[in-house]
This record gives sequence, C-alpha cells and structure tokens, in this order.
Amino acid sequence: MAADLGKAMFLKETRRHAYDAAAVNVRGASQLQDYVRPRRGGQVRRVSRRTFLMTTNAAALGATLAARGDRDIGAASDASNDDTLLKIVLRVNGSSHTLELDPRVSLLDALREHLHLTGTKKGCDHGQCGACTVHVNGRRVLTCLTLAASVSDQPVTTIEGLAAGGNLHPMQQAFLDHDGFQCGYCTPGQIMSAVALLEEPCGPSDDDARELMSGNLCRCGAYGGIVAAVQSVRKTRNG
Repeated sequence: MAADLGKAMFLKETRRHAYDAAAVNVRGASQLQDYVRPRRGGQVRRVSRRTFLMTTNAAALGATLAARGDRDIGAASDASNDDTLLKIVLRVNGSSHTLELDPRVSLLDALREHLHLTGTKKGCDHGQCGACTVHVNGRRVLTCLTLAASVSDQPVTTIEGLAAGGNLHPMQQAFLDHDGFQCGYCTPGQIMSAVALLEEPCGPSDDDARELMSGNLCRCGAYGGIVAAVQSVRKTRNG
C-alpha cells in the first residue's frame, strides 16, 4: 500500500517537472517568459494548459496580423502610385466624368465610390444576384463583373438616370403600383433589367417575362408583383 502510494507520488512529481522543463525550453517568444516564474522559497510556478495555449495563440495571431498589415500598407502604397492609374471617361446619365482609376476597378465601384451614385447596389459581387444591373449602350450589364475601363466613353445609364423631367419612368411607376418590392434593395437592379427587357425578344406570357428576369434575385420573394409590373408596362406599350 505504502509502496504504491510512493510510486504514484513519484510519477506525479516527474510529470510536473517535465511540464516545467518544457515551458522553460520554449524559445523565441518573449511572451512565454511568464510561463515559469520563481515564487518565494525558490519554487517554480506552474501554469495551466489553457493559459499556455492562449498565450502562444495570441503571439502567433499578433505576428500574422502584423505581417498582413505591412503587406496591405505596401499594396495601398503601390495602388496610389500615379504610374498604376488609368485615365478614363465615364459617360453616366448624360454627363461625362474624367477619372483616374486603378485598371482593376469595377464599374460598380466606380459608380458607387467615385461618382457617388449609390442607387446601383452591391449584392453578391459575383454576378449572381443582378442587384448591380445598369445599361451600357442600351443593354443591361452586371457592373460587378465589368471593368470601368472597358466602358470608357460609352453611354451608361443607372437607376438615377431613368426618370425624366421629374417624372418616373413607366416601369418605376409600375413597380410602385403593383408592389414589386419589399425591402427595396434589389429594386434598382430589377427595374433596370425590366426596362432592358422591353427592347429584347420576349414572348407574351408571364413565364416568358419570368425567364428574362431570372437573373435578378429578390430575397424577399416579391416576384408576383415584379412580374405584374413588367407585364403591365409591356401591355401598355403593345396596345
């Protein structure tokens, strides 16, 4: 009995000293110096595994963020270099704007961040939701997938340019009349696609309209009102 107890105490002390030795032998991180700190009487303070892991993880995260910050600062500095900028002319809603942009800037970001035309919405930023739809040369395009430089000196129409003389475009009015929206975030893109649809080959049925509007998603599910608005304008135009 006494021998077993003595053996158990010996193993416990061995594990404790091994843990303390491992902590002492950790090199290269000043934050780990507190892992082993002498107490009064020359005893070594033990730390929990949780404290050890939290400190090492914090040190690693700090080093990673510092490296990433240096890289981002360098990238921003490179982007601000005049040699990387491209002078383009954006003709938006009848007005010309001369901009100096990074060649990688999308038309969506140029409209929103540089011309402050925020009616064009950034949804998925992957060309899947249609919230960023505008017209270029009368045809609908997804601005998140279009480089601003690629449409330089070409006519661009955004949702802000549809109304004329203070009067809403018939499609805008139809969306109001038929409740073709709920939260309204996707509505500019829906309306721009619907207006473009008026000039595209499309059958007369509701299903035909749904097919040509399928690239515009409404997360609120206001599709019934959207189709009704589109069809009402089409019927008015066709007599």
